[in-house]
Amino acid sequence: MPMLISAGLHLGVIAILVAGVDFTSEPPKPTPAAQEPIVQAVVVDQQKVAAQVEKLKQQKLDEQRREKARQDELDRKAREAKQAREREQQRIRKLEAERKQQEIETKRAADAAKAAKLKEQEEKKKAAAAEADRQRKEAERKASEEAARKAEEKRKAEEAAAKKAAEERKRREEAERKRQAEEAARREQERQMEEAMAAEQAALAARRNQQVVSEVSRYTAMIKATIQRNLVVNEAMRGKTCQVYIRLAKDGFVTASRVLSGDSTVCRATEAAINRAGRLPVSPEADVYQQLKEINLTVQPEFN
Repeated sequence: MPMLISAGLHLGVIAILVAGVDFTSEPPKPTPAAQEPIVQAVVVDQQKVAAQVEKLKQQKLDEQRREKARQDELDRKAREAKQAREREQQRIRKLEAERKQQEIETKRAADAAKAAKLKEQEEKKKAAAAEADRQRKEAERKASEEAARKAEEKRKAEEAAAKKAAEERKRREEAERKRQAEEAARREQERQMEEAMAAEQAALAARRNQQVVSEVSRYTAMIKATIQRNLVVNEAMRGKTCQVYIRLAKDGFVTASRVLSGDSTVCRATEAAINRAGRLPVSPEADVYQQLKEINLTVQPEFN
């Protein structure tokens, strides 16, 4: 590289010198008086070239020194960078070793803490199991005492209930004997009253039956008399009869009638008499009416 720079500088100087020469015009003919300055100019130019060349050499040397200083600086920086990298790597290795050691210590501490926690949990489990066992035994003891207390209360309650039941049974038996005696007396009194009422009812019924029979006979006679009043007779009917069926309403209105048997002349006259009458005597008393609402009559014409 320095050699290339030096060659370039020499070529540049030569180019400048060549460029300053005019090759197209003829050089002026020197006069005798002018010959000396030309020689002097050439010498001066050579001195300038030598000075320029020396200057270029010096520049080259300066450039080489600067380049060497730069290269030395680069080498120094490279060495420092290498040393820095080595120190950084050493620091990283140290940090890594410290990190690994820290991890180991952390893991040991974690393992110890885990073991301590497991032990604490185990202790807690044991304590909880012991407490649960104590509570279970306490509960069993209380349950046993409660069961014994309830059994005693039940026994006393059963004894009291049995005593009360015996007293109640005795009271009920006494009440039942009293009730049965009262019931027997009541039934006897009712029987006597029923017998008296039955006798009275029988007497009343007998009297009423007699009255009904009497009323039935009386109204039957009245019905026959009504038919006789409306019956048109002649000698051909003498000694002859007609049996008829008659159904009466509560007001005595004849709702139906029909001939059952007998002389036809008498029967026709009887039907005509019944229709002519329209209504026949009827008792307002229900039991008498029940005997008269449907009757069979034997009609025999009467002659004066």
